[in-house]
Amino acid sequence: MSRTRHYRDLIAWQKAMELARQTYECTEEFPNSETFGLRMQLRRSAVAVASHITDGHGRLTDAEMRKGLSLARGSLNELQTQTELAQSLRFMEEKTARQLLELSIEVAKLINGLLGSLN
Repeated sequence: MSRTRHYRDLIAWQKAMELARQTYECTEEFPNSETFGLRMQLRRSAVAVASHITDGHGRLTDAEMRKGLSLARGSLNELQTQTELAQSLRFMEEKTARQLLELSIEVAKLINGLLGSLN
């Protein structure tokens, strides 16, 4: 892989940051009882996606980049599951959940593309 000079140049990271921002906005109106529950879980998963991409990039080897991208994919799966749960519990509207899921799928495709370029 031709490594970018900075993780901020990765479109996958940029989209993951957008996903984190949107997740924070979408969870703002969750019930107070979810402050340390599903709201926090969703936010942590979303932040972890961008963080794992950053960490893998910063380790400077393809093997470590693959590991970071793999962890980011796992966090995306967690986020998708938590989004579906939040929607089914009516903490999040169906349209909002669909938008988050669509963006998470876009991020997953970008991560898969990066993984493919490392093989």
